[in-house]
Amino acid sequence: MLNNRLDKQEEDGRMERVTISLDDALLAEFDGYMKRKGYENRSEAIRDLLRQRLEQDRLTENRASHAVACLSYVYNHHQRELSRRLTEAQHSHHDLMLSTLHVHLDHENCLEIAVLQGGTDDVRRFAEATIAETGVRHGNLHLVPAETGEEAHSHPHGHAHHDEQGADHSHGHAYRGRHRHLHPKS
Repeated sequence: MLNNRLDKQEEDGRMERVTISLDDALLAEFDGYMKRKGYENRSEAIRDLLRQRLEQDRLTENRASHAVACLSYVYNHHQRELSRRLTEAQHSHHDLMLSTLHVHLDHENCLEIAVLQGGTDDVRRFAEATIAETGVRHGNLHLVPAETGEEAHSHPHGHAHHDEQGADHSHGHAYRGRHRHLHPKS
């Protein structure tokens, strides 16, 4: 058995040390996993595995009311009316859509990636309906549970301008207003 001290992230940003015991075979398998995935230390690998498992648990047990998600799929754009149906579905669910990326893979196939946010059940239903479309292949949904909160505050940013003589001057702007933030859990 090997004792390994791990760091646990607390809400205030401090790390708490915890100790676990692993048998030699499990530790060797875990070290191989770390090497394949490029982790530099066991603590970060354990933290990531715990986050993934906790996220999956929240999603499986329907304890995550909101989520951010990445939906990816490949489709044949020559399939009758498929491009139109996919576009109409995205417009009909504009409240879930943050962004899309469309990539032409070859003369017939396209890869589309949609970044979604909203109620977990709504995001899941939209993704399942998209993946179920005839002609859509290799569909995958990656859900990340998120806490939501609407806040009124500003997001300042600055930038520089040039006047007629070429001199720089800088100034800032701030967005002020209410908007929703989604914070990934764990």
